[in-house]
Amino acid sequence: MQPDRTRAAQEALFCEATLAKSGDNVLLETLRGAETIKAWSHYPAGDVFDPESGAQWYYHCHDPQSEQEHGHFHCFVRPDGAKGPIHHLIAVGVDPYGKLVRLFSVNQWVVGDDWADAAKTVDLLERFDVQMGRPSYLVNRWLTAIIALYQEEIADLIRQRDEVVAGLSAVGPDAARADRTLEVASELTVDLSAKAKAILAN
Repeated sequence: MQPDRTRAAQEALFCEATLAKSGDNVLLETLRGAETIKAWSHYPAGDVFDPESGAQWYYHCHDPQSEQEHGHFHCFVRPDGAKGPIHHLIAVGVDPYGKLVRLFSVNQWVVGDDWADAAKTVDLLERFDVQMGRPSYLVNRWLTAIIALYQEEIADLIRQRDEVVAGLSAVGPDAARADRTLEVASELTVDLSAKAKAILAN
């Protein structure tokens, strides 16, 4: 696990440093070309999907936007291809400057995915690998690196998600996953620079 996490930390920092050379960041790069930024809209339009890995993502923001978090990347995997079931893995929140600020899981109604329990969802984390030139190779590789770097933490968040949803079991599992009083099921504030520094120091 450690060598993979080291490579992931290096790649995430490399993507950010490369973008910074031209005054860009993962948020600016993701929204490049958008005439206006509308809450709830998907960026890029139509999402990003890698047919080889089944990984898929889109970025969106809510209204009003938070000073701490501009919006987030919703990351999925379609293990059986574009026409097969889609499973939400994690949301990756960034601030207005594209800095990673948190990871969080959501209830099913939020993204309307095909629900998979924690065991299956955790197994899919390694499948999230976006190797596409568009809309931005660096954003694709950055997201892939973030999922790999925080794989253990994301796995814990997914397990917590299931526990929280199960806590609503009195209304039944289907109703619990549709319960709009539960949006964010688990979350973790993160610091990429500190995490990468700790891993690369070992």
